[in-house]
Amino acid sequence: MPELPEVETVSRGLRERVLGRQISEVEVLHPGILVGSPAGFVGGIRGRRVASIERKGKVLALALEAQDGAPVNFLMVRLGMTGQLTVRRREQPLEPHTHVRLALDTGEEEVRFRDARRFGRLRSCTLEELEAVLGRLGPDAQQVTEAEFFQAARARRGAVKGWLLNQRGFSGLGNIYADESLFAARIHPLAQPGRLSRRTLRRLYQSLKKVLRRAVDLQGTSFRDYIDIEGREGNYRQRLEAYGRAGEPCRRCHSAIQRIVVAGRSSHFCPHCQRRPRDAALPTGSHRASKGARHTQFGLS
Repeated sequence: MPELPEVETVSRGLRERVLGRQISEVEVLHPGILVGSPAGFVGGIRGRRVASIERKGKVLALALEAQDGAPVNFLMVRLGMTGQLTVRRREQPLEPHTHVRLALDTGEEEVRFRDARRFGRLRSCTLEELEAVLGRLGPDAQQVTEAEFFQAARARRGAVKGWLLNQRGFSGLGNIYADESLFAARIHPLAQPGRLSRRTLRRLYQSLKKVLRRAVDLQGTSFRDYIDIEGREGNYRQRLEAYGRAGEPCRRCHSAIQRIVVAGRSSHFCPHCQRRPRDAALPTGSHRASKGARHTQFGLS
């Protein structure tokens, strides 16, 4: 699913193509991906100008200004597992699973939201409602300070992989970049954050920042569904060191990359470069359990 680098890439594309333009018309083709009523959604965004575009973790927020001086409203977007935001010309054929169309200015171009699995969500909301959602998220993983990172790890038990995925600790990480950051830092996914030395935690913090920076620079990772605002795939996939490479040789030591389940998610690591500590947490969770957790994660109520 799209993680911080992919959502940041979409955010940057929207700033280039949509910022300052008016959402002149709104067409809802499948109301199931909306939070709230279709009438409330349309009324909250139609006729408004896109004043700014911000991101926290995996959440996008477009600030919308009305010409009559009404309070700023917001279009909040979560891409979920397979959601896509693209800018297309109005006459281009609709792709399957296109659920919302937002006409821009005179209507020659439009923003389209499509989502094959319908776990993504769009919501028209006030500043207070937006802040309530964002307030439940930890600091953005790209912006978190070293001090905040150390504080979040203090006394934490359980697997470091699960800790990295917890959006209340810091937001934006998913399976891909958690595995890649742990590989870069040479930390086993079952190591416990509260038992890592300050030196090891600093290495993880620096690896996390480096991995995210490179992934953003390369417009994220595409496997099947993720594309940017222009419909292009990301370029980070060929740089992956651990994620999705079970059974393939480690690029550092040539040992076979292994896969285990941690916190209900597949975790990929090198058993030689990422030694399992004696006080490792126990693997927990299953794919069946994680499916329900993902459904809850994408709710924006």
